[in-house]
Amino acid sequence: MAALFIRWFVTLIWVRRITQRAKAMRVMGMDTTELAHGLFQILETGDPVLAADVVGEDFHNREAAVSPPACAIPGPAGVLASGAWMRSAFSDLRFPILGVARNDHQIWVRLRMQGRHTGPFVRFKDEALDQAIPPTGRTIDFEQIHVLDLCDGKVIRHEAVRDDITMLGQLGVFPPAPATALRMLAWRMTGRAARAATQVTTQAAEAAALLRDTAQPNR
Repeated sequence: MAALFIRWFVTLIWVRRITQRAKAMRVMGMDTTELAHGLFQILETGDPVLAADVVGEDFHNREAAVSPPACAIPGPAGVLASGAWMRSAFSDLRFPILGVARNDHQIWVRLRMQGRHTGPFVRFKDEALDQAIPPTGRTIDFEQIHVLDLCDGKVIRHEAVRDDITMLGQLGVFPPAPATALRMLAWRMTGRAARAATQVTTQAAEAAALLRDTAQPNR
């Protein structure tokens, strides 16, 4: 009787492990590498259909504090807003992936952020204008590490380690190039920085609404 109980108990543990592994495989239903590529493709293109496929409804972006308010919206809408914010400042925006590591519930992505600074790059603090860098025409190309949490085959959380100092150096902001510093001051004094913040806030909110509009049936 004891031997039978032990065999039953061992079988139960084995079945649970198989079930957990099956769930993990479903998390990778869109392959984890495809999920990583998909997330950054959304930022590059603003594709609302891809956003719905890749991003979970309870998605949370820990890096949204320096972005327009719409970027903090949970779910795919916030990712679409973040992409609009970045594309408003950087044309030809690209995130070539250098490497991916993963376990059953997380992906670590090493990539580069590349683009040309052709629009105001507006950073926020407490949902208000913090800094506006007028377009410089300069190219950015720097490395980032992103950590993505997964659940039920979608990305549900994002945090990043970014080399923002290198990016600001490439834009001539840190250490400050005199010409860039003078332009930033002029933009602040004349109200152009505030207008740029208002414009990108609107663009981000409109991008977030794309998902809602896409989901509505044709009339």
